[in-house]
Amino acid sequence: MSIARQASEITLPADNRGWDTVLQFLCSQFPFISEAMWCERMAAGKVHWFSGDPVTPATPFSPSKRLCYYREVMAEPVIPLAHNIVFQNEHIIVADKPHFLPVTPGGEYVNECLLARIQRDTGLPDVVPVHRLDRDTAGLVLFSINPASRAAYYQLFSQGTIQKHYQAVAKLTATAQQAKLPQHWQIGNRIEKSTPRFINAIVAGEVNAISDISLISKQDDLGLFQLTPHTGKTHQLRLHMLSLGMPILHDNYYPELKPKQPPQLTTPLQLLAKQLSFVDPVTCQTRDFSSKQLLSAWPAEPAARP
Repeated sequence: MSIARQASEITLPADNRGWDTVLQFLCSQFPFISEAMWCERMAAGKVHWFSGDPVTPATPFSPSKRLCYYREVMAEPVIPLAHNIVFQNEHIIVADKPHFLPVTPGGEYVNECLLARIQRDTGLPDVVPVHRLDRDTAGLVLFSINPASRAAYYQLFSQGTIQKHYQAVAKLTATAQQAKLPQHWQIGNRIEKSTPRFINAIVAGEVNAISDISLISKQDDLGLFQLTPHTGKTHQLRLHMLSLGMPILHDNYYPELKPKQPPQLTTPLQLLAKQLSFVDPVTCQTRDFSSKQLLSAWPAEPAARP
């Protein structure tokens, strides 16, 4: 069994929907974990308030209070691919994440995630990702390691003052194969949660997802694309490529959700978070980081971003 080294946190809802105890809330929130298992974790001290006070099966539900628990999985997959720390100072770390590795614990991944690896590499306990990448996506992730400056780096994303550039490989439509390079599209639509809940869909309504997409190179029936998201909806780039009729190569979610299977290391999703650029809110320096990874389905050196 794999047990998380660091506690996960959850804030109890402000509105009580009929839960008399914390135990009842946890059973409703995590239906695949039995009541008996939660009682065992409580007895072992693996569920407690953020203050450190223990939680027992009889502890009353307390609205808006922060709860800590330690995730457990019976058999955690191991991702045999290396990450790399690109940059580190007293405020941030920029790491280059391989395909298949989650940024934070989730599902069957507890200690095999980029966050846990960075903590082990640096010995720093207070490491927080400022943004996320899908587990299937490779590339650059920004972490905060200084609580005093953390809010300033979060604001880079909330205020849209950071530039993110991705690369992707997809099979071309007949029209795209025949057109001259470069080709450009700006996609704007509405993305909302779908079914099952871990996938999204483009729906009618007010635009909440905008991306610029360019086809910059071709090889046979494949194209190399540069993608710039201007918003941060989950799976935005994957859905926007799908909307062009050119879903990203080896996508297990779109256009069709494929059955769950172990990581297929030879066919990773051909999506790479290639570049992060921003003016450092603490030092006022211009920072420009680039991933050294290549997309395996594209044999040539990717073209530079114009």
